[in-house]
Amino acid sequence: MKQKAIRATISDVARVAKTGKTSVSRYLNGEQHALSPDLLNRIEQAIAALNYRPNQMARGLKRGRTRLIGLIIADITNPYSVDVLCGIEAACRAQGFTLLVCNTNNEIDQEQHYLQLLSSYQVEGIVVNAVGMQEEALNRLQQSLLPMVLIDRKIPDFSCDMVGLDNRQAATEATEHLVKNGYRALLFLSEPLGMVNTRRERLHAFHEACLHQENIISENAEVALSDVGMMDRIISDFYQRHAQRPAALMVANGALTLQVARSMRRLGLNWGQQIGLLGFDELEWAELAGDGITTLKQPTWQIGYAALEQVIRRIEGEAAPIEEKTFRGELVIRGSSRPLH
Repeated sequence: MKQKAIRATISDVARVAKTGKTSVSRYLNGEQHALSPDLLNRIEQAIAALNYRPNQMARGLKRGRTRLIGLIIADITNPYSVDVLCGIEAACRAQGFTLLVCNTNNEIDQEQHYLQLLSSYQVEGIVVNAVGMQEEALNRLQQSLLPMVLIDRKIPDFSCDMVGLDNRQAATEATEHLVKNGYRALLFLSEPLGMVNTRRERLHAFHEACLHQENIISENAEVALSDVGMMDRIISDFYQRHAQRPAALMVANGALTLQVARSMRRLGLNWGQQIGLLGFDELEWAELAGDGITTLKQPTWQIGYAALEQVIRRIEGEAAPIEEKTFRGELVIRGSSRPLH
């Protein structure tokens, strides 16, 4: 049977280098200036000979720092989440932190489980793309005083830094674009609103923008991603009722936009020819579908990077008032929202 390799310890390094553990610790902690050139050379050779790798977790705990950041994300399969994750991870590398990623799959029980798990790992801060934290979990967070930043979704009655899209600006610009291109009946489609503030804010801005226009019919409907039958009925009914006045769909996020596009294919409706289509979130396939689907692009990478920077500022003791940092969206115009004649 193959024997398991024995990991070298700091005592082994000291023994081979013919010095004490204190000198080796100084070397490992960047205090080489306190050691003689001969001793430095002996320690370096001992480390190489033993293939010594310090236990970073143990060292961090001894100093009271783990350099760990926890990320609780609602749905890792969502392209939005992937882009945000890339921004957070880039900021972690730049700041010398390690990221622990927990995917809740939009399940509240999983969210609470990961909150407890990250606390046991003694992370220094948490970034959360919230699902629907219950009061008990929120109370634990507030009592722990752990630095925390929310991405995209706010938590009702929970005072915390938040980074995300300027939903009012984005939804208003998207609505005005459709109206400018001659659409007179608009349907805002979203997943069930629940307590998700992003969906509510976008819906509110949509209706408000329509109120400032003349002869515009504005409607909204909620549908689950998996309920394809309901989605087909909602879209078909809306089109049949408003086929004579240019009609368009505005979709609240990228995952739902994909399902809406599939529904339109099943119904034989061509976006940009029979009905307009505009979706939140820029997706890779959006420019490849027909003449392309108009999207409201979020600066997701920048949102993730900014969220991590804010967590680190809190970790380092910044005591400024709670901040809500929002980024402007960018309208990417393609054939699906062209004027209908």
